[in-house]
Amino acid sequence: QVQLVESGGGLVQPGGSLRLSCAASGSISSIVAMGWYRQAPGKGRELVATSGAGTNYADSVKGRFTISRDNAKNTVYLEMSSLKPDDTAVYYCDADVTTYNGRNYHTARYWGQGTQVTVSS
Repeated sequence: QVQLVESGGGLVQPGGSLRLSCAASGSISSIVAMGWYRQAPGKGRELVATSGAGTNYADSVKGRFTISRDNAKNTVYLEMSSLKPDDTAVYYCDADVTTYNGRNYHTARYWGQGTQVTVSS
C-alpha cells in the first residue's frame, strides 16, 4: 500500500506565505508524477499544480505558487506566496505511483487526506 501525508497548512493573513509538504510512503517502485489540488467550500476539486515530465499551474496561482519535488524523499512541496482569501481551501496532494508486488508492476493514483489552508485577516 501507498500512503500520502500532507503537512504545513494553517491560518495566514492575506499577502502571507505557506509551504505545504506531502510525503509518500509504502511499497513504492517509482513515482511518475505528483501534484496538488484544492477544494473550497461549496466548490469542486480543482488542479493547483502538477510535477511530472514538466510542471503545470492553474492560471489563478501562476507567479505566486511553486511546486517542487525531492525524489529521494518521495516528497512534493508547494510554496505559496502572496496568498489571497480566494486561496482558502483544503489542499490535497496526489501521486501516480508504480508499485511492485514481487511479480507484477502496477501504477495507480493515490490521494492524501488533505490539509486546510485559510487566508484571512
